[in-house]
Amino acid sequence: MAATVKYADVEVGTELPLRSFPVDRANLVQYAGASGDFNPIHWRESVAKAVGLPDVIAHGMYTMAQGGRFVTDWVGDPGAVVDYGVRFSSPVVVPDEGGATLEISGRVEEKLDDNKVVVALTARSADQKVLTRAKAVVRLA
Repeated sequence: MAATVKYADVEVGTELPLRSFPVDRANLVQYAGASGDFNPIHWRESVAKAVGLPDVIAHGMYTMAQGGRFVTDWVGDPGAVVDYGVRFSSPVVVPDEGGATLEISGRVEEKLDDNKVVVALTARSADQKVLTRAKAVVRLA
């Protein structure tokens, strides 16, 4: 695969359109199986509430992965991501009924040499910013 977004076609300030990612308990159980993180705060409401959480919460790395997915879907090639990092600011609370929605948008923050750009991400769920300092360095076509 190769990046489908061209370096010449983006400028600082180019917006990546908002995308919504539904999150439900089945997603969390699947992620637990894939990651090996079976902490019950991610699938059992009684345990999550017993430790002071409002409900079951998504794995932080699951949330981060959705940000990565957002970037790779935009650029068209997972191999185009050179660097990616976030800080977790709030959990994604996932009620049993209706689940949650993770909304992610982005903006080209900087153009670098070698056809690379820095993309700053914004990730929110239930009106809470769930990732901070979320940035990806991506090599474009």
